[in-house]
Amino acid sequence: MAYPISVFHFQVEWGGTRIGFTEVSGLSIEIQAIDYREGSSLEYQVSKMPGIPQYSNITLKRGVFRADNEFFQWLNTVKMNNIERRDITISLLNEEHEPVMVWKVKSAWPCKVEGPSLNSTGNEVAIETVELCHEGLSIETT
Repeated sequence: MAYPISVFHFQVEWGGTRIGFTEVSGLSIEIQAIDYREGSSLEYQVSKMPGIPQYSNITLKRGVFRADNEFFQWLNTVKMNNIERRDITISLLNEEHEPVMVWKVKSAWPCKVEGPSLNSTGNEVAIETVELCHEGLSIETT
């Protein structure tokens, strides 16, 4: 019997650097529908045509480490009309740590970096969140 792939074993890398994250979300593509009807059409309904694809922002979460503020440094490179863009690869892995499904993100840049919620009575790990805007998402299976 075949089982679905588990979501807890994955890796994220850009430029050959692998970075550990606890959560990745927003891997979605939506293609806008265009309504079209010719005036002389014999059918009293519109046709649906595929339009422009839209990609949602990708959210990455990871633990905060001492002296590691790479995301804030990357965010500080964003200036008007001058953005450091990075291609990112997100891989869902099998038991042998081999990619089973791969999402390739094109020209990503950080549009939001959020620090951890601080709580004097809490007992959790400090988690930072990075939201990435990008210009394309492709999905590959092996």
